[in-house]
Amino acid sequence: MKYLFVIQGEGRGHLTQAMTLAKMMRKHGHEVCAVLVGKSNRRELPAFFLREMPAPIHRFDSPNFPPPTGTDRAKMWATIRYNLARIPRYIKGIGVIRKKIKELQPDVVVNFYDMLVGLIYAVCPPKPPYICVAHQYAFLHPDYPFPPENAAELRSLKLVTRITSLRAAKLFVLSIRNVAAEEGARPNKSADRFVFVPPLLREEVFEATPTDGDYMNGYLLNANYADAIIAWQKQHPDVSLHFFWDKKEAEKETVINSRLSFHQLDDKLFLDYLAGCKGYATTAGFESVCEAAYFGKPVLMVPTHIEQACNAYEFAQAGFGIAANAFDLDALLALTSRYRANPQFRVWVEQSEARWMAALGSVLS
Repeated sequence: MKYLFVIQGEGRGHLTQAMTLAKMMRKHGHEVCAVLVGKSNRRELPAFFLREMPAPIHRFDSPNFPPPTGTDRAKMWATIRYNLARIPRYIKGIGVIRKKIKELQPDVVVNFYDMLVGLIYAVCPPKPPYICVAHQYAFLHPDYPFPPENAAELRSLKLVTRITSLRAAKLFVLSIRNVAAEEGARPNKSADRFVFVPPLLREEVFEATPTDGDYMNGYLLNANYADAIIAWQKQHPDVSLHFFWDKKEAEKETVINSRLSFHQLDDKLFLDYLAGCKGYATTAGFESVCEAAYFGKPVLMVPTHIEQACNAYEFAQAGFGIAANAFDLDALLALTSRYRANPQFRVWVEQSEARWMAALGSVLS
């Protein structure tokens, strides 16, 4: 079959997932005719995505988070104001998506959590059906374990998630567990629309060999957190740290001292450091936490917005690590001595390709 991908461009997770699924589809004889990626003013597309995505890439303006002003979590109303001011750009983005659908005539459109696709299909749906792929669709499932967060922000998060999936044929939920199997004999609340599938981890993850290194690794979605990392390392000069960021103006490697370096995000280097670290600190993005859990590494999660707060709460309940309001690397160090990996998660992830191809075949046949 012929697929067209549309990807929300905020963060690296959706990009990595789309790249992995595209390679998987190609391996099984399907075609991804084009990839449309939403723009983010504060990020460039990672080099690994541009290099390895097996399809032409096009950009368009789509809703995302405002540029960070500090280390505070993104506020709901600030995000709304930021995007309302950019509505004319998003109207042009809708035009780009519709034009590509008409021009390429895919059999199926695959939406990786972009709002404009949902709006297009809600108002004037194109001919091909579309499916949605993201972990965020778990938020619409009646049994999802939400954290005790701000009720208005949670309602806003669920509203955005619904908008991205208006009139979608199916919601493919990237899940850290086999929800369908856990439902068992209970009334199946998810059979009609939800398809629970393993995370879409890159093939390089499965090729890597985890080792027990003497350093801690990290990924900063918000580069403003770097000051906190530098301050902590000054107080712990014997601890080695390798952190990754996507700070546009930074060098490939920014060496603070012999024990602390910040690296521009590089897929291979990141996985090498992640596979060999003794602990991983991050801003609770879905993809990298799953990679760390697959390698058996304890994780410190510091959410920067409501979506990541939900991720951190869910991951902590699953035993992947601990959630915090700041980069408390003392807590991560303490966790490394008592952490036990989740073997069921590793088995679930290794079933990914078989379960994905079976699910796509059954849904779209």
